[in-house]
Amino acid sequence: MSSEISPAPGRPRATTTVVHLVRHGEVFNPTGMLYGRLPDFHLSDLGREMALAVAADLDGRDIVHLRCSPLERAQETIAPLADQLGLPVTTDEQVIEAGNQLQGRRITAGRILGTPAIWWLFRNAATPSWGEPYREIVARMRLALRDAAVAAEGHEAVVVSHQLPIWMARCDAEGRRLVHDPRKRECRLASVTSFTYTDGRLSSVGYREPAAALYAGPRPQNFVAGS
Repeated sequence: MSSEISPAPGRPRATTTVVHLVRHGEVFNPTGMLYGRLPDFHLSDLGREMALAVAADLDGRDIVHLRCSPLERAQETIAPLADQLGLPVTTDEQVIEAGNQLQGRRITAGRILGTPAIWWLFRNAATPSWGEPYREIVARMRLALRDAAVAAEGHEAVVVSHQLPIWMARCDAEGRRLVHDPRKRECRLASVTSFTYTDGRLSSVGYREPAAALYAGPRPQNFVAGS
């Protein structure tokens, strides 16, 4: 006997839609630069393995829609999944990396203290003053999630983005404060943050790390790209 509960007579069955926000894999960045939106930052060999791990994790799911940040590292992360599913990828500027006035620099506490010319950028952590305002990131990620959910209504969508935009979307969904310590974001490389909608309303947020076996060492404690 089936354990499925049928809807009451005359009452339509609930429609469930899932949007998976995937962070890109590891980037080849031997100098430790904060690359932000700079072009020509590609996945490392390990990053490509992470992309394959994501594709394997999502294999067999009811995915009907793919979209992606225009940056190379995101495009390369979604490529194995797109090939696996035979689906086109929509490039979406709404899920691009956060804007950052420090991109192109190596950012460490020592370098910040030793470069008085950039001290003014750190005058306000609540906005933040060094980059795209958190509230603006939230606004565009809300639109991106809505667009993906509409495109995949009743099924699942995958969106490959970047750490800070994904974390802002999660903070917004869960009612967390937007101001935070970048080192404490739960959004590791090639992680999957899943937003489940029931009849168009957010009903749950989940998180998992398909590439966890590929991580080397503890979580990095330095200033992260896109902060």
